[in-house]
Amino acid sequence: MAKVKITDYTRDTLAGFLAENGLELYDCEYVKEGRDRFLRVYIDKVQTGEEESFISTDDCELVSRYLSDRLDEDDPVEENYYLEVSSPGMDRKLSRPEHFARFVGRPVDIKLYKGFDGKKEFSGELAGFDGEKIKIETEDGKEYEFTLDEIAKASLSVVF
Repeated sequence: MAKVKITDYTRDTLAGFLAENGLELYDCEYVKEGRDRFLRVYIDKVQTGEEESFISTDDCELVSRYLSDRLDEDDPVEENYYLEVSSPGMDRKLSRPEHFARFVGRPVDIKLYKGFDGKKEFSGELAGFDGEKIKIETEDGKEYEFTLDEIAKASLSVVF
């Protein structure tokens, strides 16, 4: 098999299978941690209507078995690695434009690369996203706009 980027391979390999099962690929990463490598696949339910659906362990197992079989057949990775399939979680990372667009109106935590207004961390409602910039409204009613390039880390806030 020609050398391919493992995350691209994973996206392409899972596309049809996930759609058939009412699932979608939320994110995928291939990382080295210490001496080990991990292929992490985050799946989500395709959201229809107002009510949110959540990933079960059965969903993760279904995708893991399917992907593991494809990886064994095609063998696109030369080194040893661990395959992990999971939900993105309640405090899911927001890293792609479609993530920000999907969660407008929800509480978020934002960390910036460089300080703005004397701080690097902001929490509040994701009040808007125009494809390039997010707007966040903090609890004290202040609004801030940041480009995606300014954001070091963004995630949904977990509010109980």
